[in-house]
Amino acid sequence: MDIAPFELERWFAEYEHEADIMLAESGIRSLRADRFDLNPGKLGYVIPTNGDPEFRAEVGERYDRGADEVLFTCGTQEANLLAFLSLMDRESHAVVVTPTYQALHAVPESIGDVSRVWLEPPEWELDVDAVADAIRPETSVVVLNNPNNPTGRYHPEEKVRALYDLAADHDAYLLCDEVYRLLADDPLPTVASMGEYGVSTTSLTKAYGLAGLRFGWIAGPEEVVEEAWEWKDYTTISPSIFGQHVARQALGEREEAILAENRELAAHNHEIVREFVAEYDLSWYDPVGVNGFVSVPDGFAGSKEFCRAVVEEEGVVLAPGELFGYDDYFRIGFGLPTDELEEGLSRVADCIERRA
Repeated sequence: MDIAPFELERWFAEYEHEADIMLAESGIRSLRADRFDLNPGKLGYVIPTNGDPEFRAEVGERYDRGADEVLFTCGTQEANLLAFLSLMDRESHAVVVTPTYQALHAVPESIGDVSRVWLEPPEWELDVDAVADAIRPETSVVVLNNPNNPTGRYHPEEKVRALYDLAADHDAYLLCDEVYRLLADDPLPTVASMGEYGVSTTSLTKAYGLAGLRFGWIAGPEEVVEEAWEWKDYTTISPSIFGQHVARQALGEREEAILAENRELAAHNHEIVREFVAEYDLSWYDPVGVNGFVSVPDGFAGSKEFCRAVVEEEGVVLAPGELFGYDDYFRIGFGLPTDELEEGLSRVADCIERRA
């Protein structure tokens, strides 16, 4: 495997440590650990290493699937990696809807061949016909991220089901990264619940505010999950026993309150950013989740020049759209505490006004 450098992570590594405010974070603000019972008992391996069977069964119910159709992972990143290793080989082909999180095209590119179907601004609509044109006889997986990172576009159910039917008709799987799904007020059905060719990946990072748990999972057909589990023996072996312990609480009786609180914060902060975008005559597709893909202000040659000016002059990190293939945009995350968001936007405004 020969994989491309993760450009967004390299950008963060260059600037995040010394910056004051992280306005490129793509999840909701983190919950305090003292909201949970933090004593899991003995700190050994989780046995069996695919996760506690009873807990996997509980998670599987969310997808109309059984315990053996769920694999617990170290976040969504590992879930996606293991899914690709399960679904692809050197002869395989994947169709990836982009822009998207780099791992969703870079990992399959390191295994087999990839065609990318681009969403077009300003609406970023999913073109099912374009995906159909990209499918080949050797296509093993179609890849979607919904709601989309970086644009915040939540592709409607009818489009997702059409994409599922298209993949299934070609004996290919639809893999959907659904890590932002539960930040929507009315979440769509999961792809893994659509039929035998549906595979869903997610975690407690983005919607629950529990990034530090590094706890996620794959849900899908047993043969795909079983193969992913075999690969997992060579990565993290088992999920974190601490992560699993806290995850059971977050997905239990506390879940409704956590998600309601997080959706309220996301909605409140969304309005603040909407006003900022309008005030400075910028544009975006009104997003679902906590990411917005905003046009670069006048006076800057492109997204990297703008984002570099903001971080070097104002100590605020944004994500250049160039890293997602669109240099006229930048990604802003608005899931952080409101006071930090407002301070960050004030500093970004100062940078824009100086250049104007």
